[in-house]
Amino acid sequence: MGAPAFIGDEINAAGFHLAGLAVYTPTPDKLLNVFRQVLEQHELIFIAVKEARQLPAAELNSALKQVTPQVLVLPDILGREPMRDLSTRLRMQLGLKL
Repeated sequence: MGAPAFIGDEINAAGFHLAGLAVYTPTPDKLLNVFRQVLEQHELIFIAVKEARQLPAAELNSALKQVTPQVLVLPDILGREPMRDLSTRLRMQLGLKL
């Protein structure tokens, strides 16, 4: 498995690339295929909330519950895409019922 990876927009990807991560900026029609590919190639995956919301909920939730690879959804630093509250996100990632 390779270096950590980031899936998201080009501006944030540039910063993650400078930090040594593999970066992916797929178009919406290719996002699901790229996500599946990245899951098989990397142990740690950061995905922007905007892209995470475009994935099928069941597939994203399944990936979030896995130990390896570890998938983390990153908030939008400009606050354009709201995230679930922290307690809901933690319960979901731990596989606890809401």
